[in-house]
Amino acid sequence: MSFQRGVSLRSGGQPLLERLLPDGTAFADTFADEHCALFPEEEAVIARAVEKRRREFVTGRWCARRALAALGVPQGPLVPGKQGEPCWPAGIVGAVTHCVGYRAAVVARAAEMVTCGIDAEPNEAVPEGVLDVISLPQERAWVAELGRSHPSVSWDRLLFSAKESVYKAWFPLAARWLDFTEARISVVPAAERHGTFSAELLVAGPVLPGGRPLTGFTGRWLVDRGLVVTAITVAAAEAR
Repeated sequence: MSFQRGVSLRSGGQPLLERLLPDGTAFADTFADEHCALFPEEEAVIARAVEKRRREFVTGRWCARRALAALGVPQGPLVPGKQGEPCWPAGIVGAVTHCVGYRAAVVARAAEMVTCGIDAEPNEAVPEGVLDVISLPQERAWVAELGRSHPSVSWDRLLFSAKESVYKAWFPLAARWLDFTEARISVVPAAERHGTFSAELLVAGPVLPGGRPLTGFTGRWLVDRGLVVTAITVAAAEAR
């Protein structure tokens, strides 16, 4: 399947996700809040939400609908599941992310991708005390080391983002919580502001559709336009 290029609005350059996602995915992202009509099931979810949450939800659905349209999937309600994850149409996997000034969604057909996860964060240090909660000693060591050699990247925030992408890729397969300390992240900078990462699961993972036990993930990351963005995909061919 060929790469489905999404539209990145008001970005002034190449879409961020285009640099992180492989063939077989479709995406949409935006640097401004967008409007789309909600289905009644979606409206019920945010009927009492504050304005900030409503904007995140609506623009997330705006991105998701455009990504799904690139795959030829008809529009329908995308209501949250038990952990807040979007419930995708049958035969579709995907993920949504939002942070201040950026919203994005990625989708793929399950025949092409087993799962995927994306996350975006501001390229700034996590609040005081957060790093100790989300990290393992080995991770804190490389955060400190890379912080000295590559100070333009907030490595603690990149670690947080990678673990968020791990969780989003994990949950549809395992249907259970994964703690921050149950996956160990290693980061490889390919250049000053982009590279790859791996996640070693420290708990037993589910069995993938092809019969192979899930032991970890690999992903890509970049820092651009004030954001840290991470992405994970697991191709169906890798699961066999």
